[in-house]
Order: sequence, then C-alpha cells, then structure tokens
Amino acid sequence: MVRLKTKAQNLRSELMVSKGWLQGVALVMVFGFAVMGFLAAMTYTDSMPQPKQVVDSQGAVIFSSAEITAGQQTFVSRGLQEYGSIVGHGGYLGPDYTADYLRRSATYVLDALTESGVQDPHGELVTMMRTNRYDAATGDLVFTDLQVQAFEAVQRHYADFFGTPTTANGLLPSLITDPAQIHELTAFFAWTAWGASAERPGHNYSYTNNWPAEALVDNGPTADIILWSGLSLISLMVALGALFALYGRWSKRMGWQHGEETPPLAFRQPGTVAVTPAQSATAWFFFVVALMFLAQAFLGAAVEHYRVELEGFFGLDLAQLLPINLARTWHVQLSLLWTAASFLAAGIFLAPYISGHEPRRQHWLAYILLGALALVVGGSLAGEALSIFGVQGSKDSPFWGMQWEYIDLPKFWQGLLTVGLFLWIAIIYRGIRARLKSEHRFNLPWLFFYSGLSIPAFYAVGMLAGTEVTLSIAEFWRFWVVHLWVEDFLELFTTVMVAYIFVMLGVVHRKIAMQIILLDVILYSAGGILGTMHHLYFSGTPVEHMALGAFFSALEVIPLTFLTVEAWSFLQLGARQQSRSSAPFPHRWSVMFLVAVGFWNFLGAGVFGFLINLPIVSYYEIGTALTANHAHASMMGVYGMMGVGLSLFALRYLIPADRWPDRLAKISFWSLNIGLAWMTFATLLPLGVLQLWHSVNDGYFEARSMNFITGTGNTVLEWLRMPGDLVFIFGGVVPFVWIAWLGVRYRIKGTTQDVPMEALFVVAQPESVPGTDDAAPESAYGSGYRPRAADADSLNRPAGGA
Repeated sequence: MVRLKTKAQNLRSELMVSKGWLQGVALVMVFGFAVMGFLAAMTYTDSMPQPKQVVDSQGAVIFSSAEITAGQQTFVSRGLQEYGSIVGHGGYLGPDYTADYLRRSATYVLDALTESGVQDPHGELVTMMRTNRYDAATGDLVFTDLQVQAFEAVQRHYADFFGTPTTANGLLPSLITDPAQIHELTAFFAWTAWGASAERPGHNYSYTNNWPAEALVDNGPTADIILWSGLSLISLMVALGALFALYGRWSKRMGWQHGEETPPLAFRQPGTVAVTPAQSATAWFFFVVALMFLAQAFLGAAVEHYRVELEGFFGLDLAQLLPINLARTWHVQLSLLWTAASFLAAGIFLAPYISGHEPRRQHWLAYILLGALALVVGGSLAGEALSIFGVQGSKDSPFWGMQWEYIDLPKFWQGLLTVGLFLWIAIIYRGIRARLKSEHRFNLPWLFFYSGLSIPAFYAVGMLAGTEVTLSIAEFWRFWVVHLWVEDFLELFTTVMVAYIFVMLGVVHRKIAMQIILLDVILYSAGGILGTMHHLYFSGTPVEHMALGAFFSALEVIPLTFLTVEAWSFLQLGARQQSRSSAPFPHRWSVMFLVAVGFWNFLGAGVFGFLINLPIVSYYEIGTALTANHAHASMMGVYGMMGVGLSLFALRYLIPADRWPDRLAKISFWSLNIGLAWMTFATLLPLGVLQLWHSVNDGYFEARSMNFITGTGNTVLEWLRMPGDLVFIFGGVVPFVWIAWLGVRYRIKGTTQDVPMEALFVVAQPESVPGTDDAAPESAYGSGYRPRAADADSLNRPAGGA
C-alpha cells in the first residue's frame, strides 16, 4: 500500500509556487472563520432578545413571541422587505418600518404627555422609551400604558395603509386586511422599534447601536460608531501603502514585466478549435442567460418607474398585475440567477480545455443541469408571485413562501438550487478528474475546482436564514450568502476563471496565474470574511460585530484596487502579445468586458462600497439610494459584465466565424457600460447624496418618507435615468440576446472528446517539434510543468478531432 501510494504521488506534478503561499491562505482562512464562529456564538447569545410576551403594567398580554414571528413571516412572505425595509435592510420605496414605528409611537406618546401637562414631556418620553423593561429571567417585556396606547394607534395606521383598496402605494389593492395579520405585523415592527430605543443592559446605547437617528428618543451616533469609522480609515491608508509597496516589488519577481520574453504566438481561430458535445450544449445556457438578463432589465425599468409614478405606468395601473414588491423580487432574483448561470456554463465550457479530454455523455449531464435550472427559475418566480398575492397557505409553504431579501426563493426551490449547484460541481469534477490526478492538489486545476466547490457550499448556508428564527440570527446567516457568497467566493471563482483564460490564451504564465489567484484569496479573505459584519451594524447584534465589520470591511478596497492594476497589466500583456502574434486576436470584446469588470470592481464595489460602509456614514445612509448605487454598480458592473464577457468568450468558438457579429458585440459593450454609468451618475449617486444630506439634516424618518422620495426634485432625477436605461436595454442587452440566439441557431456541434489542453494558441516558431517538451509554450505552462507527449502534441496539431 505504501509503495502504491508513493508511486501515485510521483505521478503528480510538483507544486508550482512556494508553500508560503498556501500557508498564507490557510492562516487567513483559519483566522477569519474562527472569528466568524465566535461572532456566530455571540449572535445567538447576545443579540436583541425576542420576548416571550409583551405585557402592560397590569400583566395583560399585548402580543407574544409567536405573534412577532408570525408578523415577521407575513412581512417576508408578502414581499414587504422588497418594498420597504426593516432595521435598514430591504427595499427603498416604502418606509423603514423600524424607524417608522419608532417615530409614530414616540410622537403619539409625546403628544399625550404634552396634553397631560407634564413639565418636561420630551425628557419623560426619552426616559420611557430608553428604559429597558425586559426581564431575561421570565422573558417578559413590559410596556407602559402610553406605549400600549401608541401600539394600538400605530396598528390602526398600518391597517389603513396595507388595507388601502387602491394601488396608491405601489402595492396590491387591499394587500393585507386580516386584523390578526395586521396585529402580528405591528407586533413585529414594535419589537424592532423597542430594540432600537431601549438601552442594552450595561450600556448607554440601544440594541441597534442607537440606530435609527431619532431625536425624539435621543438616538444619535455612539462613541463606537465614530471610533471605528476613524480606525477604518487609518487601516485603509496603511493597507493601501503596503499593497503598492509589495506590488512594486513583487510585480517584477512574479514576471509581469517580462511578457515580451515569451515567444510569438498564433492564436487559434474560431472554427479551427475543436468543440466537445458539452461545450456545444452550453450555447443553450447562454441563450437562457441572455433571456433572463433581458427580463431582469425590463423589470428594473418597471421598478424605477414606480419612483416617479406610483399609480400608473404610462396610463396602465401596473400594480394591479405587477406590484413593485413583485417586480423588485424578480429583478433581484434574476440578477443573481443569470449571472450565476453564466458562470456555471463558462465552467462547463472551460473544463475540457483544462483536462484536454471530455468524458463521454458529459453533455447529457449538462442538459439535465439546464433543465434543473429552468425548473428552479420558473418554479421560484411562480412561488414568489403566489406568495406576494397571498394565495391560501403560501406563507408557510416551502413551495410558495418567500424568504428574506436576496434569498427570496421559497425553501423548496432554494434547496433544489443548492442541489443543482452541487450537480454542477460534480459535472466539473467529472470533466477534469483525469487532469486532477496528475496535478499537485494546489496547482491551477485544483484551484479551479476548489473555487467552484465554494459556490454551492456557501450558498447552502442561506438555508439557515429561515423566517422562523429571530431577526438578528436570520440577518447573520443571510449575509453569508449576500456578502461571503457573492462578494468573496463568487469573486474568487471569477478571478480563477479569468486567470485561467489568460493562461489558455498564452498571455500569462501558469505560475504567475497561481500567484495572482493565491494573492487574491489572501487579500479577499483578509477583509472579506470578517467584512461581512458591516451589514450587521444595526441589526441588533453586539457591538463587536460593528467593530470587526468596520475595520475589516475597509480592507476590502485593497483586493479591488489590486484587481484594477492587475486588469491593466493583463490588458498590456495581451496587447503586447497580440502585436507579436501571427494571427488576429479573436476575443477583443470578451477581454474588454473583463477590463470593464476591473473598472467597475474598483468604482462600484470599492469606492461606492467604501462610501457607505463606514459606520458613521451607514448610520444615516443605510437603505437610501446610495445603497442602490453601490448595488447596481457592483452587481452589474462586476458580475454582469463578467457574465457577458464569459458568454462571448465561449460563443466566439461556438458560432461559425462567418456568422460572428463583431459589430453587435462592440455595440453591446459600449451600450451596457454607458447605460450603467448613466444610471449611476445621472440618478443613483446624486439622489443618494441628496437623501443622505436630508437624513443628516432633517432626520432618517423624513429621508425615507414617501413625500421626500416622490418629491419634485427627486422625480426629475429619476426621469433623467430613462435615456441611460434605454441605451442599456436596447443597445446593450438586446444585441447580447441576438448573439446568444446565433449561438443556439448556428452553433458548431461537438464531434470530438479531445481538445487542446490549456492552449488556445500555438507557438509561432519553426523549430517547435510536435511531440516534444519544446512544443509546450512556457507562457502557458511555466517552468514547473512537463506535459505528457500526447498533451504536447495536441498543442500544435490542427484542432477539429483526431
């Protein structure tokens, strides 16, 4: 057994980088997730408590814990978090219901105290609202008589608001009329408002760190908010200095300055590169991706129009059929689904180039995955619609009951999507298994597999964020998906794919690609893992979440800055190599989309993200248009551009050369980027700045009110977005749909199981002899890799089969 094991180990190639890289990755990962485990424990033990019952001064029950949970489930299942928000998280048209209840109840109590002749009514109000009457031993929370009266008054307000028989608020007419559900909803809002004003035991601030800003109850920024904002800035400046110092030294050591030393290449042209059956099957994936993208763009336009015309859509009462909470739910879900689907398809497409061979019947599994994707998309969208329309039994149904924002999929479909993602990684493993057996377990093919495996693994964590658990716990696990899955591990997978594509094109050495990837892992994880907590500053979690989240989220700008420099380096290397190539470069617009990813990564995710992540800014800004500005610029700018770029890369080989519409690819690239920039700078950014100023100057409640959002000045800014949206949809998305349709209609059918391994180019050197190590270009494999004779032969033989 020992002898066999030794023999198997000897068949593997050597590690292409020093072990110090792996030790750095391990150190960052262990530290990050160890601290996250500590924060998870604190979330369960020290977060805003949910009382067993809320009673009046005589002990009569006002509402119970079960009613709070039921109200939370109604809030989520009827899509109200896609309309307004709770503790700052959710939609941006409706109010934040924590701030809304707090203002309305405090106003009622203040008026009552004033009318009763109390000498200092405001002082009495502050004392009443900030005094914590929760008994941890019994689980009882006592409301004063005035707080009980305020609860009943606000409950009547919500009965009128949600029971409105028109679409005046952008919601379905008579959305919620059941008195029991109104009572439960109000209980849920009242509990979060209590946590926002009652002081945490042993401290002089509330469970939500004094959020929202509300002068009536003396809620203002805490010392921790100001302190950690300052320390975050300091940590960013130190880290940026360290990054550029290391970059200046390592860029030469890693070989980025020596791209001119690689031999001249001849890029393999579309039509000459062999296509496998599974690769051919991905054309249908990209077409489905394009259709989902188109639907998502139109839904986004509908959501935007609600901000200028609540009861009409150019004369049509749209909310009767497509209320804003349903439109936004589908818009958000499709943005995640189409970008993720493009990554899945790209992974399947790249797998044969990684291994040089595709297992038989691999395309069957690809089509099964495509069917599962279609089922999940159709089933989840239908379930969300039935949930919002209040179909009988939908609230508690795993098929129809919506979940928290961003993971809105009902539990059944969420679970099925998780299974589908694991099926995808099984397909990838099956496709590259032979190559993995010959590689060191931390070389480039394994990094591709590990990064892919993280996608289903971290999406599955969202299953813990059920609507039956308390708000703080649900928020903690939900943002593992929203932040760790989307902003960290999905970003890591895209980095691996982009680096691998440049290796396949001969632009970057395999060793350099590995160093780039591992450095990105270290930089992403150093800030990204604990940076997840910047979403939980005001969610009822302990102050440690804010301290660590603020400090480490500032470091998230570092990898984004590095990626921008990296993208520019890749572009220079690619241009240099293209100028020395004896064949035209076939992926100009794919690479341009990847360069756009670097730009939007820095601007949308880095600059706009950091702008709202500082605790002192987030305190006034959370839930405003600046959040939407960051979300659009980063989600579309990074993952959207990446998804389109990867699609075009694959479609370039699937569409016959004489059918390739290069002009449409160019139009799509410029239109998507111009449209996104227009959307950002003409509307979202200025509107967000105005809303932030209004929040600081007048109050958070006022900045989130419908009167402010639909005011004349804001309406003008919203209308200014229309030209950009038209350019984005008709100039950007529609051409992409047409290109994807060409990929389905004219796709090159896969007729071989063998393709060039990691080499979409040949070395333009007469002395290269097929079948020798010399035929393996250094630019693709690096000095530490010695391919088998059969692999080396595949590099310079004509593609297309044998």
